[in-house]
Amino acid sequence: MDLVRHLRYFVVIAEELHFGNAAARLGMAQPPLSQRVKRLEDELGVRLFDRTSRQVRLTGAGRLLLPEARELVARAERIRELMARTVRGDTASLRAAVPPDLGASVLAALIARFRADNPDVRLTPAEMGTSDQVDALLGGELDLGVLRHPVAASGLGFGPVLVQHPGVLLREEDELATLATVHLADLAGRELVLPPRTLEPGLHDETLAGCRRHGFVPAEVRHAVHGQFTIGLVLAGTAVALGQRADVPGVVWRPLAGSPLAWRISTAWRGEPSEHVAGFADLTTRVLREDAGMSDEGAPPRTWVAPRPAMGFLS
Repeated sequence: MDLVRHLRYFVVIAEELHFGNAAARLGMAQPPLSQRVKRLEDELGVRLFDRTSRQVRLTGAGRLLLPEARELVARAERIRELMARTVRGDTASLRAAVPPDLGASVLAALIARFRADNPDVRLTPAEMGTSDQVDALLGGELDLGVLRHPVAASGLGFGPVLVQHPGVLLREEDELATLATVHLADLAGRELVLPPRTLEPGLHDETLAGCRRHGFVPAEVRHAVHGQFTIGLVLAGTAVALGQRADVPGVVWRPLAGSPLAWRISTAWRGEPSEHVAGFADLTTRVLREDAGMSDEGAPPRTWVAPRPAMGFLS
């Protein structure tokens, strides 16, 4: 039995509450329609309609089924339309990039929400540093980026700038791990892990300048692209790292006293954004606020609370 087709018949009858009108709407005779509804009832093992000579009414089972049936029928129609558009070659697509340290849980939330709201758009996400994103946006190889400021590039439009106030990641045995908050000056003489300047020039320079202003001149700056390498350096006692809280055995995160550093991030695109680009940009801003704990530029830093489980270096 073609369940989706039979559910479509059921939905039309439930909306019309008249078999004759439903048959006319479906472009078929009434007897075959009645037979197919009976077959659906036999398949599900319930009676869906109470019929008299004067009226048709949904049973309790029918009322329970109706919203589920509507959803399945609508989804099947969207799938058919999507496949038809694919055959015609006019499927919408969106190429988007995020920084490597955005965090697995944040990235997953962003992709899942966009695909749920835009099932007919083919989303192609990529992991890319700010400098590479700028080149790809200006070169037409990327539709939307999520990049870190400051950005020295003309010809790009930007969404609202959001701010992260990073803390410090320490090895669990570190003497500073016993403190509730850590001053940047407390890190004096230690090595620091940062993204390579070639990938994040603005973030790299502003972070080092902020550290120096607050009394922390790293003995050496080590570079890491991915969170696992960063965590490995921290666990080995080789260096400390800056970032958002992480739930990793052997590593603790502590906020920096006074929130001395502000990492700025926003969406970016070239030219006039399309409907899908604008929609993805708005969604990204919401996810960064709600799931990554970022705040609008100029807003006071958020109060620190006990660490929560997180996936990835930044999440």
